[in-house]
Amino acid sequence: MTRFSLKLLLRIFTLCTVLIIVAIILSNNTINAGGYNNSMKSFYDLQLNDINGKKIDLLSLKGKKILLVNVASKCGYTDQYSDLQELYETHSDKLEIIGIPCNDFGRQEPGSASEIINFCKINYGVTFTIAEKQKIKSKPVSQTYEWLSNPDLNGWNSSLPSWNFCKYMIDESGKLTHFFKSGVNPNGKEILDLF
Repeated sequence: MTRFSLKLLLRIFTLCTVLIIVAIILSNNTINAGGYNNSMKSFYDLQLNDINGKKIDLLSLKGKKILLVNVASKCGYTDQYSDLQELYETHSDKLEIIGIPCNDFGRQEPGSASEIINFCKINYGVTFTIAEKQKIKSKPVSQTYEWLSNPDLNGWNSSLPSWNFCKYMIDESGKLTHFFKSGVNPNGKEILDLF
């Protein structure tokens, strides 16, 4: 290889590296509804069971914001359980949190229903709702995550969680308004500004 070729390859590599870094810096951890379309199916029509298999009456939550979070017990973000509990205690008059266990990301939620609920209560004092374990990446994708990631159903969003502890905010009338990536802290400005 000539000296000119090596210099050219180095410049291309440097340019690619800079572009990747810029893309990472500019990537948004929060996606919001922006141009909202009417959804074909209401959030309140979804069927969601709690960790014990009992149906969660989503319609009874109308008038409150609902934060849905795909949770896992063996993840680097698992400490967000503490932040979620703090957020719930501070805003439970106007917010419901539903943690939805999922084992699709790094197999970081392998436990049974009783193991999951015991882990949450013993380690983090969780009092917000924990739902049954659901599938997000593996088949069949749960009805809840189908609604959350299908713009024809929710009005705008096509993003599925990329990892554990992604968050979806549903407003008081059942509209999906925000999607937050895992790194967004439940007590961070992005979420607290919604109250």
